[in-house]
Amino acid sequence: QLQLVESGGGLVQPGGSLRLSCTSSEFTLDAYAIDWFRQAPGKEREGVSCISKSDDSTYPRKSVKGRFTMSRDNAKNTVYLQMNSLKPEDTAVYYCAASTWCGGPSIYWGQGTQVTVSS
Repeated sequence: QLQLVESGGGLVQPGGSLRLSCTSSEFTLDAYAIDWFRQAPGKEREGVSCISKSDDSTYPRKSVKGRFTMSRDNAKNTVYLQMNSLKPEDTAVYYCAASTWCGGPSIYWGQGTQVTVSS
């Protein structure tokens, strides 16, 4: 079910930054762990990072650690993925998803937002 909405994607040069947003008008995001996934053309979808429901701990994948940061703004019912030092290999469609816990099965998904890193 698509009950999440992503935004903030676009075209950026290598080394640049983007901030993706994930929100919902259907439910409160802080009741869920929120994952960011990405899928590049011809590749399988991969997990990028997750923020836990309990204490907002984050679990980035190794390739984005130190460059990508997740955070919540509960007043805006929004989860962010701040992406810095972007590389061409970060180019993909980025999706957010809600689950009961980080690593658990995703319950709700968004439609995705395109991120293209190119000079």
